[in-house]
Amino acid sequence: MEKNRGIFRVNLPRNMIENSMFEEEPDVVDLGKDSTSFPVCPYEVVFEPRSSRLLVRGLGENDMDEDEEDCESSARLLGMSFMNRSSATRSDSSPYTRQAPPRSCSQPSTRTMVVCVLLLVVVVSMTMALYFFTGCKFTKTGCPKPNNTTPVETVYPVSTNGELFPWAELRLPRSICPLSYNLTLAPDLDKMTFTGHTVIYMSVRHDTNYIVLHSSNLNIANATFKASNVTVLEYKPRDQIAVKFSEKLKRGQHCVLTLEYSAKLSNTYDGFYNSSYTDKNGNKRVLAATQFEPLAARKAFPCFDEPAFKATFLVKINRKSDYMTLSNMPMAKSTPLNDSLVQDEYKKTSVNMSTYLVAFIVGDFIPVTKDVSKTQVSVYSVPEKKEHTDYALDTASKLLEFYNNFFEIDYPLKKLDLVAIPDFLAGAMENWGLITFRETSLLVGKQSSPLEKQVVASVIAHELAHQWFGNLVTMSWWNDLWLNEGFATYMQYMSLQNGNLFLAVRFRALDKDALNSSHAVSTDVNTEEQVEEMFDSVSYEKGASILLMLNASLPGDQQFRKGIIQYLKQFSGSNTDTDGLWNSLTQVEVSTQHQNVSEMMSSWTSQKGFPLVTVSRKGDQVTLTQEHFLLTSDNAMHTSSMWIIPVTYLNDSCSLAPECRQLFTLKTKTGILKVPESVKWLKLNYKNTGFYIVHYGDEGWRALTEALSANISVLTHEDRASLIHNIFALSRLGRVAFHQVINLLNYMSNETETSPVTEALLQLNRIYRLLDKRQENIVVASLKVYTHSHKCTNYILNLFAPLMNKKTWGEEESVSKQELRSTLLEMACNLDEKRCIQQAKSLFKQYIESNGTSRIPGDLQRVVFTVAAQSDEGWESLLNMYGHATYDAEKRKMLEGLASTPNTRALAWILKAGLNGDIIQTQELPLVISTVCNSFSGYLFAWDFVQENWDRLIEKFPVGSFAIQTIIKSATSQFSTQRHLDQVQAFFSSLKERGSQMRSVQEALETIRLNQCWMDKNLPSLRNLL
Repeated sequence: MEKNRGIFRVNLPRNMIENSMFEEEPDVVDLGKDSTSFPVCPYEVVFEPRSSRLLVRGLGENDMDEDEEDCESSARLLGMSFMNRSSATRSDSSPYTRQAPPRSCSQPSTRTMVVCVLLLVVVVSMTMALYFFTGCKFTKTGCPKPNNTTPVETVYPVSTNGELFPWAELRLPRSICPLSYNLTLAPDLDKMTFTGHTVIYMSVRHDTNYIVLHSSNLNIANATFKASNVTVLEYKPRDQIAVKFSEKLKRGQHCVLTLEYSAKLSNTYDGFYNSSYTDKNGNKRVLAATQFEPLAARKAFPCFDEPAFKATFLVKINRKSDYMTLSNMPMAKSTPLNDSLVQDEYKKTSVNMSTYLVAFIVGDFIPVTKDVSKTQVSVYSVPEKKEHTDYALDTASKLLEFYNNFFEIDYPLKKLDLVAIPDFLAGAMENWGLITFRETSLLVGKQSSPLEKQVVASVIAHELAHQWFGNLVTMSWWNDLWLNEGFATYMQYMSLQNGNLFLAVRFRALDKDALNSSHAVSTDVNTEEQVEEMFDSVSYEKGASILLMLNASLPGDQQFRKGIIQYLKQFSGSNTDTDGLWNSLTQVEVSTQHQNVSEMMSSWTSQKGFPLVTVSRKGDQVTLTQEHFLLTSDNAMHTSSMWIIPVTYLNDSCSLAPECRQLFTLKTKTGILKVPESVKWLKLNYKNTGFYIVHYGDEGWRALTEALSANISVLTHEDRASLIHNIFALSRLGRVAFHQVINLLNYMSNETETSPVTEALLQLNRIYRLLDKRQENIVVASLKVYTHSHKCTNYILNLFAPLMNKKTWGEEESVSKQELRSTLLEMACNLDEKRCIQQAKSLFKQYIESNGTSRIPGDLQRVVFTVAAQSDEGWESLLNMYGHATYDAEKRKMLEGLASTPNTRALAWILKAGLNGDIIQTQELPLVISTVCNSFSGYLFAWDFVQENWDRLIEKFPVGSFAIQTIIKSATSQFSTQRHLDQVQAFFSSLKERGSQMRSVQEALETIRLNQCWMDKNLPSLRNLL
């Protein structure tokens, strides 16, 4: 699934879209507790060598066959746990030395023997009493530990009718396996309801007295099993229903369960939901669409709604004659039911699918179509936007051919539909054969900029990659979501050779993974909330990043490709886990000397975070030292995390070509490599293909800074951007002083490439906004920060003036140059640079006076609309244009402009309008909140809005979803004071089950503490430096 990422500079919709809160591990702290409980500032930490500790994870979680899995599940149900295994590790030697027996001993008397026997009986009796009645285990210190081996009776939940529900776990039992579903749905788009008839054909894997499956908000009217009516029990907190039997279903038996039900069409963005749009004549048109990932197929039909329960599906949909329908497969036939109703029946799926990939749509769409190999590719839109579909059709056709050839496995279905939904929260969703998109993610006009087309191509590439990674081969459970999303993200950039954008998202993934609130790529998922939270940058971008690192470290150009082909063929049509991937890649290794893939990559997926590699040099000897890069840390929190790191490096004698790259595998805490003493400087992590940060020490940074000042061409633009990102990260960690950051950036006036400039501006803008927001706190601090902020503004403008002055405001064909221009001019206008403001106002005036015929280049629309919205007159004009705009990418930039106004009344209106969903679609509310938070006038306003409307927000967006993650981060990430930390902590603590335990809340609290710490540490030196 592609989450919607409209909040970033490039409008790439990505990925919702698409634990207990955390794993219990020695290095996790509760960030919800008082911030004084540990020193958050990394500057206050004395960094000392740590002894290596092995963090053992997943004991008892090895692969099991079905029988073993069922037994293990039953054991959990009975509350049993593994016995204490410490005896296995005890030394044979004892601290107590037995005395040598005397050479002779006297015969005990009868009385003595009787007394001894009585004493022995008493001791044994007491021992048994303690053991069995108190559940005690004896240890060297007595009896402090409970007897973990005593079975605890399971407490079964109570069904809605008062009966005990027969299942007590989140995940369904494995005793029943669905084989196929026959689904008949009859939506009523006038009443916004639907009825359903579901027939499930099942196989019994293990003897059982009940069938447990999922159902959410479905009113089940009738259920039959073996032609007899049966009672359905429901346990709503886990969306589970059950049918119990007096006689056991026997292993190997096949059976059929039929359920009839009714429900309301969802008014959120998941399940079978209703949507609407206004056509070109001003008429409201309604439609119904689906979004089932991750946990919402159960809202449309009763089912075994977990990825591992694959089955086939036959879908029938009743509709009015003036509507059309779509589903995963081609239509088999249409049958009139009466004068106004028609039933569309679709062919049975030719592949086994997980429930979250099922999809159907009822509405009014028209297609453009092309045949590609043996597949009919179609792009659907509402009728008035058909002219915007040609680019998507051409791109999808080319990518389908590319993937067919690259994976050496043909796309298995006869059709591939791509549908632009007018109201759709996710960026896109990879339903097999029926991919759904936001309109902004699929439709581009004939005059769209290359940058806008790149966004669409990237989303299409992501979703088509899912047809293999996720659909053909599916993760067994949501803990390995990265197998779907990491691969799709990697392939979207690889297939389009989109290097700049991939580099930028890798930097952002590092930023998030540096927090203690991050999680392992493959991590425990035990609640529905945790399932939703897996759709984040760790699963997507970090997953993609470690795949890139692996590919770069393998010998030969094709080894990685061979490995993933092996993986796809080995697990085609089934489910697997992370180990399955590494084992497939290991099987195709051509070099026995090369690092075992499974051994190396497990260190990157089983533990959170990433390493900091520190370089120290003495003569020809270079020492590399690794440690966990963790922004929130103290001596007590030092982790034993170790990675097997494929360290790439180059030096001043050869630093540009791929042949210059050398590889050193760092497997331990420290490693030593040799370089000629004549080498002036080293640069590690060639083109930033590795997922780690490098600290070169004062001398190393000085040498690299001098080299770039003398000639920026000594390093690739990726390596220059990497240095900028790394030094800002190290400044935040407290390892480098901020004057070293400034010294490195001094070369920037000579920079010409996009990625170093955009990274430097992003980092400086982050600091600028923190300083700007501090003006609201204390009057004295406001004055100081304003004075500093003014200097900071001048610093940024002076540093980038040569680049800014070269930028024109006309059409630009190069994607890279568009990225660079939009970044520079947005920053210039944000800092009130006069020429930038004048040019933007002039372009907007021409646009208004020409009635929209004078075109603003796509990459400049956001900056022009933002400048226009700074005046009340311009805001009103922009709002009027927004109401009449039809091209969605342009309309979204207008919305960002509207949300940038300093007028608080206008801000209140736009936030409310986004929540209500009439004038501004609610799908855009996360973007609206994010944009409002960027301005000084809006950030506190948006935080109040989030607090006051929290319950309505979680009605619209699921707790833990990417939309909620975005809203929390936007509303809190620019706070840097204790007062705001206390406010945020108090608010989320009060939510309890309505969101208090979300990982994104822990991230927000940690980020505020880090902001506070950074400001306290660096503000005095910033005043002097700038």
